[in-house]
Amino acid sequence: MAEFVLQTLPVDAADWLEVARKAEAAGFDALLVADHPGSCASPFVALAAAAAVTTTIKLGSYVANAGVREPMLLAADVATLDMISGGRALLGLGAGHTPAEWDAIGQVRPDVPGRVRRCIAVAEATVRLLAGKRVTVSTAELTMLNAELTEPRPVQERVPLLIGTANSELLRWAGEHADIVGLTGFGRTKSDGHRHEARWRLSDIDEQVAKVRAGAASRKSASSPEMPSGTVTLEALVQHVEITDDPDRVLAGFGERLGMSAGELREVPFLLVGSPDQIVSAVRRHRARWGITRFAVRRNGLDLLAPLLPELRST
Repeated sequence: MAEFVLQTLPVDAADWLEVARKAEAAGFDALLVADHPGSCASPFVALAAAAAVTTTIKLGSYVANAGVREPMLLAADVATLDMISGGRALLGLGAGHTPAEWDAIGQVRPDVPGRVRRCIAVAEATVRLLAGKRVTVSTAELTMLNAELTEPRPVQERVPLLIGTANSELLRWAGEHADIVGLTGFGRTKSDGHRHEARWRLSDIDEQVAKVRAGAASRKSASSPEMPSGTVTLEALVQHVEITDDPDRVLAGFGERLGMSAGELREVPFLLVGSPDQIVSAVRRHRARWGITRFAVRRNGLDLLAPLLPELRST
């Protein structure tokens, strides 16, 4: 069964609460908020507001920047959200990429390996804190001394962990340790610090999924609240949703920028473009080829996919 989640940001109070209600009523599995301190709303404040007007939809960050967030504060935010939502919180983490976010806290953005090591260290520490463990760490990436989250405690025995990335090392680690691996399709960060080159070639996606599976192959049975149980869920971050009878026209625009054909782009899980039947078929193909069973869509996907969700969720 496919899952669909909505990743968006608040515009104003009334709009945000209406989005949360609509997403839940339509059947979206989760409402997710990005994390770019200084250029977007705080994810956990926004999600707490959404929790007050919903009852079943899961609520999480997509994704909190592990480079500038501290595990103790992250754990407190997630545990508080889990408490006030009645056990619906999800912790989404990524390595971060925007230089201004490090500049704002007086830090130099590490290179890619350094950001990956930091993300793993923050993920491990935050998961342990949420599990009620005391945490001491002393490494180049992270320092903590006798940190413990005594209050509030999460409602869930284990808050699900989502890692969003396209980095090979982080994909492998997430395959072993995370509940959900979000395939972002991001390549090198562009000069503005926000946009990315695309890693959308089918061979690129094959390689990314292979890294997740390599990590999942060494996944251990859950023996404590810190470890995930079962198989890892693969998710694709969908950049564009469009219902159209002429998908080749829409895909050609992407193809010109990416150097890919419309035929290739029809098979990419980061776009859902076409007639309703074509989109349903694409979701089935993505599951068959890569095992992707969860799709995160942007704001425009809320209204466009809502009528299709019953059929999409059954694929």
